[in-house]
Amino acid sequence: MILSRRTFLKQTVAAGLAGLAVPSSIIDETHVQTVSDRLVPNQMGVTLALEHVLVDFVGAKQVSTDRYDADQAFKKILPYLQEIKRLGCQTFVECTPNYLGRDARLLKRLAEATGLNILTNTGLYGARNGIFLPDYVAKETPEQLAQRWVDERKNGIDGTNIHPGFIKIGVNNGPLVDYDQKLVRAAALTHRETGLTIAAHTGDAQAALEELQIVQDAGVHPSAFIWVHAQNKGYENHLEAAKLGAWVELDGVSESSYIDHAQQVKAIKEAGFLNQVLVSCDAGWYRVGEPNGGEYRSHAVLFEKFVPELKKLGLTEADIDQLLVKNPSEAFPIRKRLR
Repeated sequence: MILSRRTFLKQTVAAGLAGLAVPSSIIDETHVQTVSDRLVPNQMGVTLALEHVLVDFVGAKQVSTDRYDADQAFKKILPYLQEIKRLGCQTFVECTPNYLGRDARLLKRLAEATGLNILTNTGLYGARNGIFLPDYVAKETPEQLAQRWVDERKNGIDGTNIHPGFIKIGVNNGPLVDYDQKLVRAAALTHRETGLTIAAHTGDAQAALEELQIVQDAGVHPSAFIWVHAQNKGYENHLEAAKLGAWVELDGVSESSYIDHAQQVKAIKEAGFLNQVLVSCDAGWYRVGEPNGGEYRSHAVLFEKFVPELKKLGLTEADIDQLLVKNPSEAFPIRKRLR
């Protein structure tokens, strides 16, 4: 029988009290790390689990904060984050990796100006055939890459006292190439050391299942893994990942997709895995190199269109609370989830 995560956690607690073997550290909830502070998980509130504020697609060899005016970017982005704060959003998970435009200082400014809890990340992005990977990835082992990410967790990002709250990696379609496999293993090793959750931009279902195998081979429980962009990869694959214990993330909610996203959520609920789903817009995208950052896509559609559509499909307030509050508060706490 497949147990829900919540049931599983209750049973492992009971087993521990009875003196039986409990999977290492899986029940030790600790804190959530934002760019400003630490939170207890129930302080996260309504959470957008995968968003962006600024991205730079120039490639790892040329990316630099010198390519844009941070004050101009701040001014452009701020009203969009104020808007979702008014709509009830409390926590914003910013998923732009290093070498793709991650700017921890900008995120902290935006957090202070809006009152949002904003998370940033450590890790690297191998999708798009590795153009956002620095040269050292080809030379270093997974252990060496993991040590870089552990150092950011312990010592801060780019000389700041801002610490990552999760790991963000990106891989291509399966079968995974060598550097994709290296990134996944490095993420698993980083989780073993730090307890940071792994959020993986994933090309297709084959890649997702390969990632989950690598994670498990490294001794990490699938509940430490978020399959990012699962919405385009097939319902049966969602269930296969969920049965292993992974998080299935249906992001990319937009004006053109929110109905389909809502239907996918309903189907997963009917299969009994609503407590393993995360949702978000994958919106924003102040694009470095375009005039005034180009067109910035609002994050508000999740609140204005997607949630009402869920209600039309019969999901309850409790279901929506599960999606937007309870699930993120279980996915993002920093704790070791080992096999």
